[in-house]
Amino acid sequence: MISAVLALALTTAQDYDGFVKSWTRDGQFQGAVLVAKDGKPVFRQAFGLANSEWNIPNAPDTRFRLGSITKQFTAAAILKLAEEGKLKLDDPVSKYYDGAPAAWEKITVHRLLNHTSGIPSYTNLPGFMGKKDRNPLSPLEIVKLSHDLPLEFAPGEKFAYNNTGYVFLGHIIEKVTGGTYESHLKKTIFDPLGMSDSGYDWPKTVLPRRASGYSRDGSNAPYLDMSLPHAAGSLYSTVDDLLKWDTALHGGKVVSKESLIKMTTPGHGNYGYGLMIGPTPSGKTVIAHGGGIYGFSTNMLRFSSDGVVAIALANRETQAVGPIAQGLAGLAMGEDVKPRPVRVEVTVAPDKFDRLVGEYPLRPNFVLKVFREGAKFMTQATGQPAVEIFAESETKFFLKVVEATLDFKLGEDGKASELTLRQGGGVMTAPRK
Repeated sequence: MISAVLALALTTAQDYDGFVKSWTRDGQFQGAVLVAKDGKPVFRQAFGLANSEWNIPNAPDTRFRLGSITKQFTAAAILKLAEEGKLKLDDPVSKYYDGAPAAWEKITVHRLLNHTSGIPSYTNLPGFMGKKDRNPLSPLEIVKLSHDLPLEFAPGEKFAYNNTGYVFLGHIIEKVTGGTYESHLKKTIFDPLGMSDSGYDWPKTVLPRRASGYSRDGSNAPYLDMSLPHAAGSLYSTVDDLLKWDTALHGGKVVSKESLIKMTTPGHGNYGYGLMIGPTPSGKTVIAHGGGIYGFSTNMLRFSSDGVVAIALANRETQAVGPIAQGLAGLAMGEDVKPRPVRVEVTVAPDKFDRLVGEYPLRPNFVLKVFREGAKFMTQATGQPAVEIFAESETKFFLKVVEATLDFKLGEDGKASELTLRQGGGVMTAPRK
């Protein structure tokens, strides 16, 4: 068996490049990637366009909006303030918000950090995203959106990913320091670490090398007032600056050893503080976080035992960033990573497709609907827009907007009796209603 060290030596730039390019088909990925071993880049490249209207290509130093990768910076900033004695992780949040409802009495800073507060997330409030997301709000005004709503569960009882909680942490940073979240991160993290290509992504700022963001279909992404994501998802950066950050954070140059243990110790939902920690199928432990925000998708992960870090930043809404980062890391660790398969589209007669039309409940309250719009074959999941699917055979179809396939099983009557969805390494099967 070839050793991992030798396999790494045999992995070439063409291997990395070919793997990523297999994901650039069908608009699956445009952006920049970097994979490093022991803090040194082994592959760093950009793909596609930073601005489609001007035909400007992405570059390795292009600046991308990070989305929720921001949360690890927020968590580190809170921990640094705790180390300085300016706050405590077991402080009740009412200490920083005089109007906190009585139901929030047992919610602490710690509960905000690991998403166990029970406070409803403002991004899940009906009618907010897509309707009120163009209007600027202060961090406290965002927190107050959940003020009159019941808690989703008792604090500490379970995990529920929560953007309001991290905006609340941003408010706490500002209240404790007397400055803005933006200025505090610049002063305490970005400047000391030499992260000159990182900051708060205000649209009004003239920012050189900033990528434009695109929706899944390649159209310009909707406008989002960037006061809203705040400490939950407002930052921009580059693959190079993120490597600086990761190296410094895990090298003890940002927070203490004890604080880093808190960040990287999984609680409910395998979530620490601003980072997710979990096992891989091969038995390794991965420390990771992704981000998704209008026009951008991001993923960053670390295999500490192998000294491998992989980063994928896309200026397009896509699910490809996770598989790309995982695949690049796998290549750097000497694993047998295959490029994304080429899918060949075939012609299927509409009457043949009509045998598959129906509703398939993949789980309670989540149904995949399959239908036809004229000559187009379509699918739509509960709460999601309809998308076109393309035939590989009369019973197997694939999507182009995400890496997913639909396999249909025919019954004795010649009509579909069952559907199997394969997406992101997961497999879900459902009978036809």
